[in-house]
Amino acid sequence: MGIYKIEVPRPVTSKTQILWSWIGAFIGISAVSMITQFALEGTSLTLIIGSFGASAVLIYGAEDSPLAQPKNLIGGHILSAIVGVTIFQLLPNQLWLASPLAVATAIALMQFTGTLHPPGGATALIAVIGGDNIHQLGYTYVLFPVATGALLMLTIALAVNKLAQGRTYPKK
Repeated sequence: MGIYKIEVPRPVTSKTQILWSWIGAFIGISAVSMITQFALEGTSLTLIIGSFGASAVLIYGAEDSPLAQPKNLIGGHILSAIVGVTIFQLLPNQLWLASPLAVATAIALMQFTGTLHPPGGATALIAVIGGDNIHQLGYTYVLFPVATGALLMLTIALAVNKLAQGRTYPKK
C-alpha cells in the first residue's frame, strides 16, 4: 500500500492584489500605531493589540472570507474583549484557567452570534494575559483599544478595498 500525496492547487494572487493587501495592512496598522505613539504617549492607553495583526491579514489580504466581513471583525473583537475582561475579573490569579476559558468562551459566543473572527480569540487572551496596563483598563479595554482600533482598521479596509480594482468589500 503506497502513500499518496494529493496536491491542492493554490490560487495565484496577482501582484496588483498583493500590493493592495500590503497598502491596506501598512496604512491600517500604521494608523493604530501612530495614534498610540503620538496621541497616547504618556498615557496608560494603547490603540494597538497583537490580534489586530491577524485582523489585517483577513480584512486586507483575505477580504473575500466570511471571517473578514465587518460584522465579524467588529462583533468578534468586541464580544471577545468582553469575555476576556469578564473572565480575568472572575479569575485574576488563575491565568492557567482564565486563559483557556476566555478563548474557548469567546469562540463559542462568536459562533453563537455569527460573528466568528479568529483574531477575536487573541483579543480575549490579551485581556487575560496582557499585563497591568491592560488589566487596569477593565471594560474600557472593550472600547479602547478594541472597538476603536477595529473600527479604524475597518474604515481603512473599506477605503482601500474600494480603490482596489477587482475587490468587493464588504461582501453582500
